[in-house]
Amino acid sequence: MTTKTMTFVMLLMMVQTTMADNITDSYRRAFAISEKYSWKVKYGDVRVHQKRGTHQFWYSAYDGKEQVFKLVDADNNTVVTLDEDPEKQNRHRERKGPQRHWMEVPDEKDGIQTSPDGKKQVFHRNNNLWIKQDDQEYALTTNGDSSYYYSAWGSFSPNGRYYATVRIKPAPKHYVYYVESSPKDQVEPVLHKQEYAKPGDTLNYRVPVIVELATGNVVEPSTELFHQQYYVSAPRWESDSEHVTFEFNERGHKTYRVLELSVQTGQVRTLIEEKNEKYINYNRQRRFDLADGKHIVWTSERDGRNHIYLYDRQKGKPVRQVTKGEFYVRDIQYIDEEEGVIYFSACGMSKSEDPYLIHYYKIGLNGKNLVCLTPEEGNHNATFTDDMSYLIDIYSTVSTPPVTVLRSGKDGKVLRILETADITALQSEGWKAPEVFVAKGRDGKTDMWGIIQRPSNFDPTKKYPVIEYIYSGPGDQYVPKSFTPMIWPMTNLAELGFIVVQLDAMTTSFRTREFEEVCYKNLKDGGLPDRIAWIRAAAEKYPYMDIDRVGIYGCSAGGQNALAAVLWHGDFYKAAYAACGCHDNRMDKIWWNEQWMGYPIDSSYVECSNVENAYRLERPLMLVVGELDDNVDPASTMQVVNALEKAGKDFELVVVAGAHHTMGENYGDHKRYDFFVRHLLNIEPPKWSEVK
Repeated sequence: MTTKTMTFVMLLMMVQTTMADNITDSYRRAFAISEKYSWKVKYGDVRVHQKRGTHQFWYSAYDGKEQVFKLVDADNNTVVTLDEDPEKQNRHRERKGPQRHWMEVPDEKDGIQTSPDGKKQVFHRNNNLWIKQDDQEYALTTNGDSSYYYSAWGSFSPNGRYYATVRIKPAPKHYVYYVESSPKDQVEPVLHKQEYAKPGDTLNYRVPVIVELATGNVVEPSTELFHQQYYVSAPRWESDSEHVTFEFNERGHKTYRVLELSVQTGQVRTLIEEKNEKYINYNRQRRFDLADGKHIVWTSERDGRNHIYLYDRQKGKPVRQVTKGEFYVRDIQYIDEEEGVIYFSACGMSKSEDPYLIHYYKIGLNGKNLVCLTPEEGNHNATFTDDMSYLIDIYSTVSTPPVTVLRSGKDGKVLRILETADITALQSEGWKAPEVFVAKGRDGKTDMWGIIQRPSNFDPTKKYPVIEYIYSGPGDQYVPKSFTPMIWPMTNLAELGFIVVQLDAMTTSFRTREFEEVCYKNLKDGGLPDRIAWIRAAAEKYPYMDIDRVGIYGCSAGGQNALAAVLWHGDFYKAAYAACGCHDNRMDKIWWNEQWMGYPIDSSYVECSNVENAYRLERPLMLVVGELDDNVDPASTMQVVNALEKAGKDFELVVVAGAHHTMGENYGDHKRYDFFVRHLLNIEPPKWSEVK
């Protein structure tokens, strides 16, 4: 070996040793950063509680040493420090008895309802309603059977003469099965069975009925206006005891109605109807029946954004649209009927700030006199007194620490600054806020809002691979908007030498229907064209972002998105980590998937399936699944595994024993670090024993 060759080899070994040392240090920082940033913010975690029926609040906060508790008297504008937690007695109460899994549909045969005068009780027995009175029990109905029975979950009319409930035609239940390989109390595995309806499954059929208690006469209406059911709600009594209302959600979610049933005639009429050729966002609708018995306050996306409407109940027509404009109503907090005022929260009203930031407002039922109660820039979280006279408001952004204030509910005037967060200790640890970044999406005109997280030892003279954390499931927005010392999916990963980004692209919510509806029958889109445009724009501004080395990762719908990114956009995304993904929407929960993919099942489900399109894979992929995932059927991931194996594709699979719906838990976190270090930094990760 020549001297020149020996020198080159020695230099190469020195470089490799330095890189190995550097990446080992990076791993140590990544694993330590959560503890490093914990408990470093004073008065930043204020948690407010209202004392019902008073103008008082109490809140807890961390003062740099311990949790402190303070009582606020709004009438007197005073704050007193308390000796202990006012809720200490109730803090550790345990829920007793077995808890129903959120995917289970109850049969509604349990429970006892008591009449307003306390003299009668209605309960379910042998598929019928029974009544207990004066220690005597007798059948109230007799025509129920196992194929069409009476629900016990009803209610008495205000005058005590009638009982309103539903009759149910039960559908066969769909079950999924999980094998718990390593139970704690035995050697042999355990098979678990879980009720879990999937798209296309048959659902219970529900018909509202009214039963006269004195005679047992049953008013059972025609189902013409609520026939093709996804769900029909339990009937709700009106104060006149002559009518009940219920809500009808059509299968496929293209029609939604508020209906009224007459006790005397059995006729059903429409009070409110929503129609959309794609879908109704039924989970966002809010309904308030006003005490005058003549009006209903209702929210709807019918004009492209969620707004408030006042309905004439008798005519079944809107009186007026109460809120209008290029903003999105997020919720209604309260309606003061005497004053004719609605209190609501909304985002997007201030054009000079992030359109997702939430503010609180009041407006007249006549659509006039709009007042912003929380005008400061930031994402606001308010707690009101019962009568809305006062509120405690906490506001911040991802880069500005929280401020907690007491305000007047009349005009939003700040009566007292309660707390201002102190992040001095956090900053002394090297903490840097993520950057809010805005760029145009695929259409070249619509702003996409996201954040950029850099490592704490960031050096602008270096080149950094980019990793996107994704969750583009419709139904919400996902980029953090409030201050937090550490963004769990991003901060630690950045320490390994990456720039980590997250954004809300098309298919996500709270901008416009058009913005969200890109998802319809098209979940494979995931806003990925917008995300690519946004990352390119960021790299154009910041050349140290290396867009020839872009990775992506996510869990659940984000796992589906991450795999879709390398299947359909492998020219841009070079590696993907996909955890517990709903990779084929025919395999996932019914309510989420039929909302966005439609009903009946059609070819769009196949076109969007990562399983059907697994043959496209040309990039490094790590699949992760919890063997007991009761949110997304683990078979969804295993079917991708099967398709990839049959297509002769190379990939990695991590099965986390005993885990439920997960990004991968601690083990998966480490595997994710190694995966991206190996494929984007092109460095061999350190031995696990070296970084523990």
